[in-house]
Amino acid sequence: MKIKNVIPDFDIILTNEEKGVLGKMSGIMVPEQFTEREKFVIENMIRKSVVTRVRHKGKTYLVQNETYNP
Repeated sequence: MKIKNVIPDFDIILTNEEKGVLGKMSGIMVPEQFTEREKFVIENMIRKSVVTRVRHKGKTYLVQNETYNP
């Protein structure tokens, strides 16, 4: 069960830097498209379940979580 199902008004707080990196994400992206600092910020967003890391055919992709609405 997801926390959004239990608490419908649950908000995820993002920093300005996280919002900036999230704004750059459009669709499916590869980690190599980001700088080292952006990758660090993306790791934080993965922990917050705002971004999802997907592996397909041995390659890693990053996708914005569809349940996140800014």
